[in-house]
Amino acid sequence: MSQIDQTKPVLVTGANGFVASWLVKKLLEEGITVHAAVRNPSDTKKIAHLNQLAKESKGNLVLFKADLLVPGSYKEAMLGCELVYHTASPFTLDVKDAQKELIDPALNGTANVLNTAKEQASVKRVVLTSSCAAIYTDAIDSSRVPGGILNEDHWNTTASLSYQPYSYSKTVAELKAWEIAKSQNQWDLITINPSLVFGPMLNPEYTSSESLNILKMLGGGLLKMGAPRLGIGMVDVRDVADAHFNAGFIPEAKGRYLTSAHSTDVLEIGKILLPKYGAHFPLPKRALPKWLLLLVGPLANKLYSRKYIKNNVNIEWKADNSKIKKELNIHFRPMKETMEDSFDSLIQAGVLKAN
Repeated sequence: MSQIDQTKPVLVTGANGFVASWLVKKLLEEGITVHAAVRNPSDTKKIAHLNQLAKESKGNLVLFKADLLVPGSYKEAMLGCELVYHTASPFTLDVKDAQKELIDPALNGTANVLNTAKEQASVKRVVLTSSCAAIYTDAIDSSRVPGGILNEDHWNTTASLSYQPYSYSKTVAELKAWEIAKSQNQWDLITINPSLVFGPMLNPEYTSSESLNILKMLGGGLLKMGAPRLGIGMVDVRDVADAHFNAGFIPEAKGRYLTSAHSTDVLEIGKILLPKYGAHFPLPKRALPKWLLLLVGPLANKLYSRKYIKNNVNIEWKADNSKIKKELNIHFRPMKETMEDSFDSLIQAGVLKAN
């Protein structure tokens, strides 16, 4: 149990990321000094929004250069910090070399940050941004656990380097984190495990993630003939940021936190957007049949293999979010609010254009 002093600086790795930007905003608003570690602090376009947030808040922002794959590069940024948020990790499904692009940065980056925390006497707590991907691979996995509902006790055992390597990278990285945490007794580790994160962007440069890609497909007309009932969980980026903040500062917080607001599917997301945007965007109104997806899916996109379609389409994803509600006092936003704010954000960024 760690009581964190809010007058001490707090480190956020990957500070200009989608979730991290909202976390930085929350910390700054609370008057906290944020040590923001980014790969290139001189890339003004990628950090302009962070500087703007600092101007509008009572907290202070100090930028540091650090790289996941450079051992010890977080040392300076971690000096004097009692609380470390490790959010930096690659999130892409379309990779040529999964080991090099996903596994190595996730695994070595986590080891790099947590081993540095072992050397810094000030650190009392590390909050790691993991993922529901470290809990499951496919929607069908939720039906295979006792009771048919995923929770924090479950681990992903079905992903591999060749099948769903992103999920595999999140699993091995989190397992590594717990291994390092158990090797010391100076700080405690907490993991936040979000499902697909939607919501408005603070960083206009950040327009590429798997959740945003779904909205681009929906709003761009790629799915106007029909969308798959692909079972997923979703959560608002602002709720994920609150979960990180509370995990850092609630002394009793412990272990893993499955962070998912709603169980849904791609067609349902499209239908939620229809009333407000249907007149100007080619949103889907019907489901794509599974047999058709099995036929054309693998041809349209190599990520949609027959195995993936069998394990995820027309299968409900179910998860238990009672722990985070109770222990971290998280009240999730309605799905309609999240989806409309996400869509508006992409329109404002010029990523989606009305017809």
